Amino acid sequence: MNVYVSKNNFKLLEKSGVGRAIKHQICIHNQLEQKDLKIRVNKKSWDHSDVIHINSVFPNDVLLALNARLHGIKVIYHGHSTKEDFMNSFRGSNFFAPFFKIWIMFCYSLGDTIVTPTEYSRKILKSYGIKKPIVAISNGIDTEFWKRSETIHKSERNAFLKKYGISADRKVIMSVGHFMKRKGLPEFIAFARKNPDLSFLWFGQTDASLLPGEIKAALKKAPKNLIFAGHVSSEELRKAYQYCDLFLFMSHEETEGIVVLEAMACKTPMIVRNIPVYKGWLNNKENTYMFNHEKELDSLIPFVLSNDTSSITEIAYKTVSKRDFTHIGRKYLLLYKKMGLGDFTKKK
Repeated sequence: MNVYVSKNNFKLLEKSGVGRAIKHQICIHNQLEQKDLKIRVNKKSWDHSDVIHINSVFPNDVLLALNARLHGIKVIYHGHSTKEDFMNSFRGSNFFAPFFKIWIMFCYSLGDTIVTPTEYSRKILKSYGIKKPIVAISNGIDTEFWKRSETIHKSERNAFLKKYGISADRKVIMSVGHFMKRKGLPEFIAFARKNPDLSFLWFGQTDASLLPGEIKAALKKAPKNLIFAGHVSSEELRKAYQYCDLFLFMSHEETEGIVVLEAMACKTPMIVRNIPVYKGWLNNKENTYMFNHEKELDSLIPFVLSNDTSSITEIAYKTVSKRDFTHIGRKYLLLYKKMGLGDFTKKK
């Protein structure tokens, strides 16, 4: 079976969660191919494929979905976005959100099956009235790549922190994401300002032309103990997860949160906002720490930074291991079988 994962607009999407999801899908199918299954990923052009995975809602991918259907090729449309997570993102996003909802409903409905990362996002898409089958399959995580080093050398950590102008004796709190209100950037900046004795690192960036005035104003008021590191390689980000003392993710809305999976795989102590997407797989004081209101962080963060959290991070690693590429690959095989594309789950 020939599987085609569309890389249309990849340069534009590369630094986003959708870009990572595309990479993940290709890696997952490469692993399936290496297992000597009769699956080939992107070895032939889309019009000689049996199934096409589409991840963006840009017009060229919409045209690809339409063409595939005309050629009798199965289409899996990945529902990464919802109206809810589009809001409070880029400049004008709240105004355009209702129109965006109509557009993504049209796009997703072009798929024979819609795949969305979590049960939470599946329920949102179902509530829109989309009639096509909607299946929850995680974006997955390469736990082998993100696996925490058995030994963290002090000199390596010091060198990493020095690169960002941070003293070796400082506690460091990190986060990852676009410059968005939805990602909790204003609150992150405010918390850094309140805690000058701590250092903060934010990885990721957004084109200034897309930023709302509120975010531009917040960035201008950022304190000196908050460093914006920009977009970095996966290798550099892996170091950050291992060398920083805490991953603080203040996002208000997600369809999954790939960076959360990365932090869990790296066994980084983690605090997340208690939002619906985590229900059923993240539990407060079991495999993460959660807060409902920013005031709670005044006591929660000092607690996490000063206590042994290894039991929590170990359970987090076990949780995220269930979303490893190997497990997600099996879910795709079951999906292909359900779609009538072949049964690759039989033992040879």
